[in-house]
Amino acid sequence: MAMMIKTLLVAGRDRQRLSEIVQIASRFGLGILLARFGLERATAAEALTDEPQTLPRRTRQALEELGPTFVKLGQILATRGDLLTPEWVAELEHLHSSAPTLPFETLRPAVEAALGQAPETAFAGFDPMPLAAASMAQVHRATLSDGTQVVLKIRRPDIRPRMEADLRLIAELAALAETSSAEARRFRPRDLVLQLAQAVLEELDFTSEGRNADRLRADFAQDPRVVIPEIHWQWTSETLLVMDFIEGVPPRDAATLRAAGLEPAVIAALGADVVLDMVMINGRFHGDPHPGNLLCLPGNRIALLDLGMIGHVSPRRREEVIAFVQSLSSADPEQLADVFGAWSAGSGVAQDRIQAAAERLIARHGGGPIKLSAIVADLLPLLRDEGMTMPPDLLLMFKALMTIDGVLQAIEPDFDLASAMQRASLRMARARLSPDHWAPVLQALAWELSKIGGDAPRLVRAVIRRLEQKPVDAPHADPSRAIVIGARWIAGAILAAAVVLAVAMVLG
Repeated sequence: MAMMIKTLLVAGRDRQRLSEIVQIASRFGLGILLARFGLERATAAEALTDEPQTLPRRTRQALEELGPTFVKLGQILATRGDLLTPEWVAELEHLHSSAPTLPFETLRPAVEAALGQAPETAFAGFDPMPLAAASMAQVHRATLSDGTQVVLKIRRPDIRPRMEADLRLIAELAALAETSSAEARRFRPRDLVLQLAQAVLEELDFTSEGRNADRLRADFAQDPRVVIPEIHWQWTSETLLVMDFIEGVPPRDAATLRAAGLEPAVIAALGADVVLDMVMINGRFHGDPHPGNLLCLPGNRIALLDLGMIGHVSPRRREEVIAFVQSLSSADPEQLADVFGAWSAGSGVAQDRIQAAAERLIARHGGGPIKLSAIVADLLPLLRDEGMTMPPDLLLMFKALMTIDGVLQAIEPDFDLASAMQRASLRMARARLSPDHWAPVLQALAWELSKIGGDAPRLVRAVIRRLEQKPVDAPHADPSRAIVIGARWIAGAILAAAVVLAVAMVLG
């Protein structure tokens, strides 16, 4: 194939990788796809022989062969049901990042460099046989001197330079596509690259996953039903993560849970509360809560694993999601249109199209049970048809909610997400009324008011001088008006000082 991407101006260190990308794309027959985005001149033969129904599958296979950076790109695209058809989304959702295991001796130099000694010396016990392997890391078990069972997540050697090269090349491809193809511009490829780079660089640094675990553990410190693996920071670094080993039952079906002495209905309610609290109250959530990243423990507890992908949601987004669910529960197209308008701000979509989209979704799902998977399955094609797009942070949040909804429906078919969200709304309201929520707000307010309070004596003196002076340019001015204005200034200064004292007493 005569690939346009061969003409990219890339550094010499990246040319070999670019050649590999070209070869793999050619082998999987992706000329038609690349031509669609302005990256290829497809031949007539390719156009005639291409089978559209196999293109998503061949693309997924090519991404898997290209390695973890491209797998991550495909996983991000799998969340973009507002841009891709269901066939593409379904295929990209099958992307996996598995990889063959490496002999531990291949990893030993990196492990010894991270630990400063051999793992057999650092730990009371170490198993050189891998427990699991993925494209970015390999996992081994070990035992601490106090008997604690841990796992070592070891980054694969030399993977960072390769992934950084991939990011540079993908950025170049995105820029070329954006200037060459109107269809590519709808995907906003440069924004996708920024999202990809952030995700990749965060997952490459294992201290980031460790900090995520610490933050989530702090979020649920008052709930013993939620277990987050403890991070052993004395052994953890960018290339090595050491955390508690947790053994439990994945929530795949009700029969397996019952056989383990667990109650599916209790697990479902807890799982919903945990994910909704992460999204609606804490503002950070597990980005991929599928059964492989969740474990059910004795006592109907839940453990969260694999915390490399954490989403963040602002208070405004949390309120929008609540409004979204409320508008569907109450069948209110006006409220839903307001939500759609907030999500589509700056997109140039006409208000009548936003209103029509809201009415269509309400007609299909309004007033009934909240089945989030079904709702989003209709929502994303609706947005795509109307030329609307959803903010990326919301897409990851909806993906997490859909994932947990599917998990909980599998173990408890009568589970109702709407009821769980109503409970979450009440907890959100209680959290906003708690002293912990208001302490930082009051501290900031106290600081601002303290500056006003500090100026109060000067303001009072200025007002008195103003009252004592007869205006030269307004000899007939009403003196009562000046007194009222002065009184307001004095009252304001006194009020500011009083608030400062009150806040200081609350915080003290």
